[in-house]
This record gives sequence, structure tokens and C-alpha cells, in this order.
Amino acid sequence: MREATARDRVSSLLTASGRSDVPPFMVMDVMAAAARIEAAGGHVIHMEVGQPAEGAPKPAIAAAQAALGGGRIDYTSALGIPSLRARIARHYRDTYGCAVDAERIIVTTGSSGGFILAFLAMFEPGDRVAVTVPGYPPYRHILTALGCEPVLIETSGDTRHALTGEALLAAHRKAPLKGVLVGSPANPTGTMMSREALSSLMAAADSAGIRFISDEIYHGLDYAFPAVTAAELSPNALVINSFSKYFCMTGWRVGWMVVPDVLARPIERLQQNLSISVPTLSQIAAEAAFEGREEMEAIKRGYQENRRILIEGLPKAGLTKFLPADGAFYLYADVSDFTADSFAFASEMLEKAHVAATPGVDFDPIHGRAFIRFSYARSAAEMQEAVARIAHWLK
Repeated sequence: MREATARDRVSSLLTASGRSDVPPFMVMDVMAAAARIEAAGGHVIHMEVGQPAEGAPKPAIAAAQAALGGGRIDYTSALGIPSLRARIARHYRDTYGCAVDAERIIVTTGSSGGFILAFLAMFEPGDRVAVTVPGYPPYRHILTALGCEPVLIETSGDTRHALTGEALLAAHRKAPLKGVLVGSPANPTGTMMSREALSSLMAAADSAGIRFISDEIYHGLDYAFPAVTAAELSPNALVINSFSKYFCMTGWRVGWMVVPDVLARPIERLQQNLSISVPTLSQIAAEAAFEGREEMEAIKRGYQENRRILIEGLPKAGLTKFLPADGAFYLYADVSDFTADSFAFASEMLEKAHVAATPGVDFDPIHGRAFIRFSYARSAAEMQEAVARIAHWLK
């Protein structure tokens, strides 16, 4: 009896915390299901994960190899290698014509590390932070795990699925907001905000004292018009970016933030304690990646061709309704003509057509059962094969 009591006591000590009770990132579950089919000998076309098919640019690989051959890989400053921070500052000048002081740039462990640092530095437990739906699920999940309250604001085709200042202020009037996070190009919709739309939204946030975070990890992957950085429009915005998407460096886990001056030291202190510093080898490779733009632009042209294949091919397969794919490498398709359960639809498509895609419920708990997200970051041949398989399956 005593032994059983002791076991019960130990078991109670190992109970997970309430803050860890967040939904799974469903795309990872789809990847796992696809892997089981492949282990059994099936050939799956992967359109579920936002991962470039190509690897890091050649200059990044060469720099990493040289660093490994040179001996020790030590800690860096918690803010990042100074030369990398300076190179990122130059990127803003060259790409956007925007002067950003390198002292405002903080290197992070991917954009995910940036979100955690930003939320910890900007918000207190209980603070309400607006995010759009459909939107990237970890926005909501990380906020929840940190004790904040994500406030879901629906978007519509009337605004090209971009958040407006009017919608933000309407939510703020219902109950005060401390922050808002937007992405352009957006995941999962691929839609983008024009300069006018982004400026208007930021002005509305500023007028109400709402802190502004701009997710710009898909910058560079813009097709409809050039992406605009919030860093150009306000020194008070916090910008998060990454080497994962345009530079094809997902597994290197390196990104950056442009932060308001007042937050640089607090975020540095957080980084010192949470991770000491970002992996040195990844930082070295990231700095060299800027020299690989010719490679990256060729890959981008491949995405544009994949986008064309899906926009022209999916309607012929039966999927006729989808949101504008202005940027990134996603197409968000309405499947309500076929199902009221996008999770079941995605599961059957994977099982029967061996095409992996992500159900919209991952991105939108309100209307997501009507949508599927397709990533077109793979090869053109795979996109054509995917369209053919989907067409055959939906007959």
C-alpha cells in the first residue's frame, strides 16, 4: 500500500503543466502520417509543410565548412555576431532603402525564437494580443503557453484577407488589446498587404497604444508586388524575419528581429538566460547566405512556376476556389464543395492519392473546416503529378 502511495505521489509530480496544454501543430502530424506511408513503400507528394525543396545557398555551405575546418565553434554575443547584424542592417538599406541601426537587430533561433522573445519582452500574462484567422497556429499557441490571450480577428475576401485598422479598433473597443501580430506575405493564405494597407493598420494600432509585431519571414517571396517592411514605416514596430524560407535554411534555425531601441536590452537579457546565444555555425552560414541571392532568385522563379501550375491545374481537378497567392509558397483552397471536415478530407487525400496537405482547421478554428493549405515549395514535376493525382481522386 505504501509503495502504491509513493508511486501515486511520484506520478502526480510528473503531471504536465496547464500552460503546456496547447493544440498540436497539425502540419507535423500530417508529416508523421505521410512518413508512415513512405515507410510502407508509398510515394507521397509533400505539400503539407512550408519547407523549401532546395538546400541552403552555396556560399552559406562553404562558410560553414570553412568554420568547421578552422577549429572551435564558441558562444557568440547574445545579440548575435556583430558582422551578421551589420550585414542584416545593410540588407534593409539595399532591399528597402530603409536605414536600420545594427544595434536594433537581434539574431534569434529561427523566427520561433523571435516570437518567444518578442512576446516575453512586450506582454504580461493575461495581456490580449490580436492575431488574424486564418493564421499561423503557433502565434496562438505560443501566446497561450506564455499566459497571454490570443484574440482571433476574422478576415475576409473584401480586404484580401488582411487585417484592417477598423477591425483592429473594433476588437480593441470590446476589450483592450495590448498587441497585434500580422504577417505579409501571410501563412496560410499567401496574401500580402499593400503599403497603404500596412501603413493604415499601423497608424490605427499606434493611435490606440497597441504594440505592433510584423512577421516578415516570407519577404523575398513576393509575386504580386514588392513586400513592404514595417521597419520602414515606424521605429516602434517589432519585425521578425528568418533565413528559413527565402534562403532555404529551415534546419539551421536562425532568424532575426528588428526591435524598438527600448526593447534591445530587455531582449538581450532574455536571450542570455534562455539560450545564451544562437548557434554560431548557423550565424556564420547566415551571413554568407546573403551572397547567394542569384541561387535564391532562381528558386523563387521555380515557386512562381509551381504557383502557375496550381492556379491553372487545381480548377481542372475540381478545386475552383482559393485565395490570392500573392506571395510565400502557399495556396489556401476552399474544399467546402466536397466536405464539411477538412481534416477528414486531408486524411483521405493522403491515404488514397498520396498527396499530403494541411487541413485548414490548423490555421482557422472558426472556418478552417472548409479549407486546405497546399505548399508549392517542391519541384514543378511534383506539382503537376499532385494535380493529376487529386483530379483522379476527386472524380
